[in-house]
Amino acid sequence: MGSAVVSPECKGQSSKAKTIGYYEAWNPERRTCGQVEPKDIPLGIYSHLNFAFALIDPKTFRIAPMTDATAKRYKALTALKNRQNGLEVYIAIGGWDFNDPGPTRTTFSDLAASQSAQDTFFDSLISFMLHNNFDGVDLDWEYPTADDRGGRPEDFANYVTLVKRLRERLDQLPKHYGLTITLPASYWYLQGFDVANLEPHIDWFNVMTYDIHGLWDAHGKEIGPHAYAHTNLTEINLGLELLWRNNINPARVVMGLGFYGRSFTMADPNCMTPGCVFKEGEAPAGECTNVPGVISATEIHGILGKGATVTFYQDAAVKVATWNSTQWVSWDDVQTLKLKVDFANKRCLGGTMVWAVDLDDGTLVEALGKASRKKKEWTSDGKYRPRPCFGKPWPKGTNGTWVGGSKKGSPKKKE
Repeated sequence: MGSAVVSPECKGQSSKAKTIGYYEAWNPERRTCGQVEPKDIPLGIYSHLNFAFALIDPKTFRIAPMTDATAKRYKALTALKNRQNGLEVYIAIGGWDFNDPGPTRTTFSDLAASQSAQDTFFDSLISFMLHNNFDGVDLDWEYPTADDRGGRPEDFANYVTLVKRLRERLDQLPKHYGLTITLPASYWYLQGFDVANLEPHIDWFNVMTYDIHGLWDAHGKEIGPHAYAHTNLTEINLGLELLWRNNINPARVVMGLGFYGRSFTMADPNCMTPGCVFKEGEAPAGECTNVPGVISATEIHGILGKGATVTFYQDAAVKVATWNSTQWVSWDDVQTLKLKVDFANKRCLGGTMVWAVDLDDGTLVEALGKASRKKKEWTSDGKYRPRPCFGKPWPKGTNGTWVGGSKKGSPKKKE
């Protein structure tokens, strides 16, 4: 028997330090409605925005765009720093699709195994960040050592070498550039990361404490086609225990929050609770996002407005909505986000991060602000939004569009 895990315990608001939002740069092309451009992102709560994604060319190991359209949004996102005091914008590299079957499936593994490839990558990355005004890089390798994701056993040690050498290169630059990596909440994949030896070289870990369950469970031996909430707090707590076993500093752990739900079509309308069987390969999709098994928070709010039945599972800190006899979705709302922020504070975590800012109609980001007790301030689009996490509120006349103005009605334009 292994020794009991001692989880960190704190009082206070530790997670207030960072609120990170990922932006799905492809959303304007892939959605039929509800597109969100960088200029549409509500400001004031997020301390950091991560542009998802840039890629790595599998032959040259240089930075490559997802598409020409997403590349045009690099500077549009970093330009938001002119509208919010203290905002930092990182480039996220990789993502789930990057390790799908195809030409980039082993690119991360190949990069980690070759110092010459790393040198080329570092040069390209630094040039890219300087040109586009990024403040750091988030490595999203999903996942090292996992043979079903293009990984090799040697990735465990090689990833440490890659991250260590990248940190050394970034430290040669005249200002600090952030370096973060994403981690899965699933032990199956998390065991492929040498977290103890990665930690000294990064600013923090972004832990993807969402997508714990989904349609893919149908093919797993342990769970099978049984519906469970994808942001279950009980399982999140268990997932973090591997970090505590490795003595990871909780201040370097950022907990993920989902601004979307995972959906199923249930097999039996008389069995609609967690653990009931779902139909394999079938799931409702959102009207705009149009991905079976995924419904944005904005779309869920529309479903609720049409009379869906909502059940609150307090221990798991999630909500489940059911409608049209067999449709089922789990997600986080204002109430459950508050519970998750409270949990992050209890575990002394260094922040929260959101996937994704473009899946929200403003309701959930407002809830995050309230849960973190952040005050509000005008932003340069004239909307009343929470003040920046870092630094002081903007002095009057410096936000680029507005000065003064009442909180009621329209702000006063610059002279």
